Amino acid sequence: MRTLIGAFSLLAALVVPVTAVQAAECGTANAALNAPVTASSVETGSPFTAASAVDGNPGTRWSSAFSDPQWLRVDLGTSREVCGATLQWEAAYATAFQIQTSADGNAWTTVHQTTTGTGGTQNLTFTGTGRYVRVHTTARATQYGVSLWEFAVRTGTNSGGGGDGLLSYNKPAFASSSQDDGACPQCAPAKALDFNPATRWATSPTTGWVDPGWIYVDLGATAQVSKVVLQWDPAFATGFEIQTSANASSWTTIHTVANGTGFKQTIAVNGTGRYVRVNLTKRSGPYGYSLWEFQVYGTGGSPTPPPPQAPDPGTPLRLVWSDEFNAPAGTRPDTAKWRPETGTGQNAELQYYTDNRNAFTDGAGNMVLEARREVTPGSACPVDPVSGSGTCQYTSARIITEGKASWTYGRFEARVRVSGTKGLWPAFWMLGTDIFKGTPWPASGEIDIMEHLGREPNTAYQTIHGPAYFGGGGIGAMRDIGQDYAAAFHVFRVDWNSKGMVFSIDDVTVLTIDKATVEATRGPWVFDKPFFILLNNAVGGDWPGPPDATTVFPQRMLVDYVRVYQ
Repeated sequence: MRTLIGAFSLLAALVVPVTAVQAAECGTANAALNAPVTASSVETGSPFTAASAVDGNPGTRWSSAFSDPQWLRVDLGTSREVCGATLQWEAAYATAFQIQTSADGNAWTTVHQTTTGTGGTQNLTFTGTGRYVRVHTTARATQYGVSLWEFAVRTGTNSGGGGDGLLSYNKPAFASSSQDDGACPQCAPAKALDFNPATRWATSPTTGWVDPGWIYVDLGATAQVSKVVLQWDPAFATGFEIQTSANASSWTTIHTVANGTGFKQTIAVNGTGRYVRVNLTKRSGPYGYSLWEFQVYGTGGSPTPPPPQAPDPGTPLRLVWSDEFNAPAGTRPDTAKWRPETGTGQNAELQYYTDNRNAFTDGAGNMVLEARREVTPGSACPVDPVSGSGTCQYTSARIITEGKASWTYGRFEARVRVSGTKGLWPAFWMLGTDIFKGTPWPASGEIDIMEHLGREPNTAYQTIHGPAYFGGGGIGAMRDIGQDYAAAFHVFRVDWNSKGMVFSIDDVTVLTIDKATVEATRGPWVFDKPFFILLNNAVGGDWPGPPDATTVFPQRMLVDYVRVYQ
C-alpha cells in the first residue's frame, strides 16, 4: 500500500545453509589489496612491477626475470589468519609453486603447493598464520618469466579466531558538518555508525555543501583495518580517500577513489590506526555528502558487538501464526491478533477507516473488509483528529497486527478475493514496526504483498519501498491474469529472508528481489527487522483515482486466511 507514513522451493533458493562453526570463517575481502609488496625480480626494462599485482586492476601485472625460482611477497601489516588466495596468471604462468606464510619475512611455512599448475585464475583454500604471504614459483610453463595480473589474499572473519570484525559500531563519530532540519532531522555523524540503514549522516546545507568534507570514527584503540563499507545516499562522493591516524590530526591515505559510483561500496584496504576517516574531495552534484552507513572492519580496536541479526527461516517451514476467520457471521476481528487503525488514511484516500464497524466475518470462513458509500454521514464518521471533520462520504476497514504480532523473515501469505470497480484499492501488506517508534516512512520500509486497483481489474502488484526507492520508484512487478481478480480468490505470498524476497501469486513467481543487488543499485536495504501485517480496503487515492458513476457500493474484500510460516 503506497503510503505517506507509512512454494517452499522459492524460499529454499534464497536461504544459505548454515554449516557448523569453524575455527575461522574465510572472508571475501582482499587483504593484499594495495599492501606493501616486494618481488624477487622484475622483467628487465618493463613497467610490470610487483605493486601491479596487488592494485586491484586486472589490466596491470607483475612479471619476473626469465629464470627459476621467483617470488612475490605481500606484507599484511600484522599477523593474520590466512585462509585462501586467488592467483590470476598471465600466459607466463608457473606449473610448480608454493603459497607460504611467515611471521618475520625470513622463515617460511608452506600452506599450499602444486607441481601441476594450469595457469588462468586459481582460487586456493588453505589455513595458515603470518604477517607475510608469498607465492614462491619453482617451475615456469614458458621460456619467459612468471607473470601475475593479480594476487589476492583472504583472511579469517570469525572474531573468535582472531579474524576481522565490525569495529565501528556506535563508536564516537565526527564530521566536517551535519544537517538538522526538516529535510534531514538530526542527521549527525553517529547515524552513519549505528548499523541502522534507515538513518544517515549528511553535511549541513548552510556550511557543508562544499568540497572538501569528512567524517571519521574513533575505534577506541589501535586497529588493523581491512575493509570499509560505505552505503551512500544520492548525495555521494565521486572522489574520496580512506585514511587512518593515530591521533586524529595526522592522516595516512590507504585508499583513493577518483570515480566513485555511489550506492554501496565495499573497499578492501590495509592500514593501521585508531581513527579512520573518509576524506571527501568531490561531490557528485550540487548538494553535500550523505552516508546511510560507514562501517569499518578489521582486528584490534575496542569493538562493541552490534545487535544480532535474526536467523533465517529453517527448513522445513512450520506455521507459527494464522487467522482462518472461521468465527460465526458478524464476528469482529480477533482482538488478540488485530487492532483497527482508524482515520482517513493517506495518499488522498477518500474513506474513513472505522473502529471495526466495517470489518466482520461472513460466516463462510472469511473476514469482510467492506467499503461503503455513506448516504447520510453520522455516527459512522466520528470527528477525525487530523482534519477535524465529522462527516465522510465513504467508510471502510483497516486492521493491523502492530502491537499484537510482528516477524523478521518467513513466508507470509493470504487467500483473498479483492473488491472491484473503479476507485477501490484493496491491499495486503507489511510495515516496519519502527514506524511507530520514530522512524518515518519510507525509511521504515514497506512490503506490498498485494495491491489491486479497481480500474485495472486483471492486474495485481507486488512491491517494496525503502528510503531511496518509494512511491512510483518502488521496486516491484505486476501480474496480469487475463480476468478480473475480483471474480475469485487468489493466494498472494512473499518468501523473505536475509538475502532477499520472492513474491508470488497463485504459486507463480512474479518478482525476485536480491538484497545485495538493491544495495548496489538502488539504496539501503531496511528489511532485516520486525514487520507487522496490514489488511485494508481503500477508496480513492492518488494511484487508483476516485470512484465514478460505474463504481458499485458496497464493495467487499474477502480474506479467507492469513498465515505466517518460519
